[in-house]
Amino acid sequence: MKPAPFEYAAPRSVDEALGLLGEDSKALAGGQSLVPLLNFRFARPELLVDLNRVSELSYIRRSGGVLHIGALTRQATLERSGVVWQHWPLLAQAVRHAGHPQTRSRGTVGGSAVHADPTAELPVALTALDARFHLSSARGRRTLTAPEFFVATLISAVEPDELLVEVEVPALPEGARTAFVEYQRTHGDFAVAGAAVVRGPGDGSAIALLGAGTTPVRAHEAERALTAGAGAREAAELAAGALTDGWRRALTTELVREAIERAAA
Repeated sequence: MKPAPFEYAAPRSVDEALGLLGEDSKALAGGQSLVPLLNFRFARPELLVDLNRVSELSYIRRSGGVLHIGALTRQATLERSGVVWQHWPLLAQAVRHAGHPQTRSRGTVGGSAVHADPTAELPVALTALDARFHLSSARGRRTLTAPEFFVATLISAVEPDELLVEVEVPALPEGARTAFVEYQRTHGDFAVAGAAVVRGPGDGSAIALLGAGTTPVRAHEAERALTAGAGAREAAELAAGALTDGWRRALTTELVREAIERAAA
């Protein structure tokens, strides 16, 4: 199929882009999620706002121990960043599972977040890392936590006249180690289940689940058990305990256990 007819605009600044966005428009970043929706006519905007000339939204910066990622930063840039590998390895560990090198060269960090697929790697990793999402509109700016940002399957909190402009990731606890594990039926396909794990001292551990709900899921009970000294198997069973499908619960348990053990290695 082909997309329904639409008007096209290619702004060169955030302010210009915000002036174009509204109820009947869609922002285009890498296009890896939106273009298929357009082709199947699941999305039928009257105006497509192409952000690829808005260079001010493409950056990776470390400032005061915090990582700042421009929404238009390519997934491949994140994957290859020395700063990310050194200080936030979970992001690099997760993004290398996303699609193929060709799709990561076009797909963006912000686009993946806004698409809000609970089986996508970056939303799960960002949830485990307590990321904050900075949104802008002509009305002003606001900042959301991951639970506030991810609303439901393929639904984020971004309003039609808003842009996600930056993702902010706080520093990991000193000495923390991370791991990301997922199961795909075939390489490059959508993941069925997965886990992002941060193993830190004290209460610095985090476990986020992929494919366990309509949004990325934080396994808080399992995190508390891990902090209290529970083994990988016990914490993994707690993390997957709320899943009702037996096969998914068993698969998720094994993936969480593996991720915890990898992060401890």
